[in-house]
Amino acid sequence: MAKKKFYVVWKGVRPGVYDSWKECEARIRGYAGALYKSFGSREEAMRAAASSPDIYIGRQAAHKAMPKGLPDSVSREALAVDAACSGNPGPMEYRGVYLRTGQEVFHFGPMRGTNNIGEFLAIVHGLALLKQKGLHSMPIYSDSRNALGWVKQKRCKTKLPHEPQNEELFGYIGRAEKWLRENTYANPLLKWETERWGEVPADFGRK
Repeated sequence: MAKKKFYVVWKGVRPGVYDSWKECEARIRGYAGALYKSFGSREEAMRAAASSPDIYIGRQAAHKAMPKGLPDSVSREALAVDAACSGNPGPMEYRGVYLRTGQEVFHFGPMRGTNNIGEFLAIVHGLALLKQKGLHSMPIYSDSRNALGWVKQKRCKTKLPHEPQNEELFGYIGRAEKWLRENTYANPLLKWETERWGEVPADFGRK
């Protein structure tokens, strides 16, 4: 009997994790530039879906140059995160980049949500990734005061109603809050000063 596979669609009609090739194929058929891959377990597929496809399918990640003229006080050995949302709520995605090079380290979405939720999830995703990699002192920069405050309070204080159509999103929020309650971290969480330094390097450039 063939081992069951789970399929991640990063770019397609509807990105997500699917339990069969038939479901996956329906989301990528006719979609130019579709990105997808199979995995041997749901857990592995979920991790992959919350990360950049570049890690799994060998594509060249897009780089964004670090803003020029940053003060010496801004650490280059840092992770910068940001979120983008078309509407509020609307299709939301977030990502993290390595500040020195602009290399995208992880990317999640799109999924219906709000910008503040994306900013919150991006910070927690960054904290979990840095802890996993043993980078316990690397700072994380975010341009969202709300999200930074929510992370410190270990709670996503969104006003978005918890409804059936966003059940998956609230599942991610619950896991993020659980991670914050059960883990400690030493990584400094720092405010990216947009007015002084320009857009955070993880910005999606859609303003």
